[in-house]
Amino acid sequence: MRVTLAGVELRSPVIAASGTFGYGVEFEEIVALDHIGAFVTKGLSREPMPGNPSPRIVETAAGMINSIGLQNIGVRAFIAEKLPKLRTMKGAVVIANVFGYTMEDCVEVIHILNDAEGIAMYELNASCPNTAHGGMVFGTDPDALYWLASRCRHAAERPLMVKLSPNVTDIRLMAKVAADAGVQALSLVNTFVSLAIDIETRRPRIANVTGGLSGPAIKPIAVRMVYEAAQQVGLPVVGMGGISRAEDAVEFMLAGATAVQVGTASYADPRAVENIANGLRRWCAGHEVGRVADLTGGLVL
Repeated sequence: MRVTLAGVELRSPVIAASGTFGYGVEFEEIVALDHIGAFVTKGLSREPMPGNPSPRIVETAAGMINSIGLQNIGVRAFIAEKLPKLRTMKGAVVIANVFGYTMEDCVEVIHILNDAEGIAMYELNASCPNTAHGGMVFGTDPDALYWLASRCRHAAERPLMVKLSPNVTDIRLMAKVAADAGVQALSLVNTFVSLAIDIETRRPRIANVTGGLSGPAIKPIAVRMVYEAAQQVGLPVVGMGGISRAEDAVEFMLAGATAVQVGTASYADPRAVENIANGLRRWCAGHEVGRVADLTGGLVL
């Protein structure tokens, strides 16, 4: 079940996605961290962020719209308050998600994290659709993405993975831009910009008007984008978008993913990441797959 992601060995290809697993410590008594590959922290910014006003989560058919706005305690508080506990937790492989309003913000967060022990790699958030600055602003502009990824790559003393936005015309172009900037891995997709309206009040159901759609509704599009990105670049790709069972993880891996991230499913079942990891092991055993890594890119055309 082991896979290697940008030089980091994982016990399983199933990873808990950023924003859905807190800072990891919240799940200590719920999920056996040594049964999953890793978890990605909430997006860490230079200073604490309160996020967007409520309501900021709404259920949709086969999915969820959120506009949390990257609420977090800030990188320094994470190092001081959360990381010491994570270092004592058995099997915790920590991927720090990095965010900033500007390139300088992102670089500074990485510099601060470089001095902290207990982090395996970084995931650069160049794709959040729920902030007025940064996030998707970087992820939908090829030039901005290149310079952001390049500067953060040179700052990072650990492997750097870039999280791509699906809200683009050609995901292949954005994957190539990130690869050309020198990053070691890609993760995709983040959420799709969406809108839900309360037809009784005629008002948006999210205070921020629009939010990011996730969940099973987006899975076929996400699988297609993972396939295109994996075909375009020679980097390991981490796929996500609507994974709720082991068979979904297999589908992403056949499309070219080295590993997968599970997000929205954790809201319905807090143990979803572990259950999917265990289910993937059983699926491989039942289908005589000796090495889970052999699934990657196994799509037959």
